[in-house]
Amino acid sequence: MHIEELPNELLLDIFFSCRSVKDVLALGTASRHFYHVFSGSKKLPILFQSAEVQYGPLEDAIQVVTYNHSQPAHRIRKAPLSLALLHQLIDLGKSAAKWIEIYPSRKWKDNFEDRRLLRASETYRLRRAVYRLTLYTRAFHNARYPRTSRMQRHVILERASLLHNWSTAELAEIEDIRVVLRDVIESRICPSNGTIQRKFRKRFPDSDHQLLFNLNIHLNYPPPPTTAGAFLPAHFHSAHQTTPSSRAALAISKYATSSRHEPGAEGWGDDIPHYYIVEDMLKLEPAQVLWLKENAPLKGMVQAYTRNLGDWFENNGETFGQTFEWVAEQRGEEIGELREGVEGGSLGVVTEA
Repeated sequence: MHIEELPNELLLDIFFSCRSVKDVLALGTASRHFYHVFSGSKKLPILFQSAEVQYGPLEDAIQVVTYNHSQPAHRIRKAPLSLALLHQLIDLGKSAAKWIEIYPSRKWKDNFEDRRLLRASETYRLRRAVYRLTLYTRAFHNARYPRTSRMQRHVILERASLLHNWSTAELAEIEDIRVVLRDVIESRICPSNGTIQRKFRKRFPDSDHQLLFNLNIHLNYPPPPTTAGAFLPAHFHSAHQTTPSSRAALAISKYATSSRHEPGAEGWGDDIPHYYIVEDMLKLEPAQVLWLKENAPLKGMVQAYTRNLGDWFENNGETFGQTFEWVAEQRGEEIGELREGVEGGSLGVVTEA
């Protein structure tokens, strides 16, 4: 029997068994009959089922794309199925999928003999952690929460209300992905003076050039341009895209000495100053960190991006770590033991068998 002669109920079962949105769309265009079956009343459920398998958990992703400041972040929200919602979920899922590729090389950076691909259950937990961290960042790392508000009790309780939605093990998963984000920021986006020095010597071992590092390295920017702040990040993304060839050229020039470029100026300080720089940058969403990693190889490009976010971003470190500690203490947990568990592999996205 030819597959097109199967009852529509069985064809729908085949559609629901697809493991990616791309597979569903390919099958739906395989023939006119398949297109007719796919385009019926089950189209949206089929697409959302495949998106759940590929990018799930969609429930957590929906919390991100439906969030706005008019409602508490911890309130669980439902949304009717629509193609517009699906497009937003897929965009968010693609960003999380990139962290699945990055995670093994950062998680097992030192003990690389243990490096491996993530299992299906681990990729699910990683995507969930990325979605939840994105929701926290979107809700509490913005102009509504300047530095002066970070220790106010009602603000701490508001942040903690969101974390109370998740178990301690799930919070450890978020902490695990934050460790990876921190490593990417420290090594690729805001490298320390020591990192710049080491990479320069590795690339130019015979050079006798002495790197000159800037002393004023913190995020002390001039006032941002008077443009509608709400539209700046999206506009920046669309107006400052780089091609692979241009990114490669900029990455090479980063360590090259010339009359117009000093490699030491690419450093972001050392020790305590560098620590606070990284704390500031951890306020960015995972997708924003990815964008900077892929499109901003030079320090000036990173500074231009963060300057456009507004004055609130300056000298105003992330707050998830503080809130995680607060919630852990409420639950009778030792934050040090939890973080040691994440580092040791007993907690987090990937746990020891």
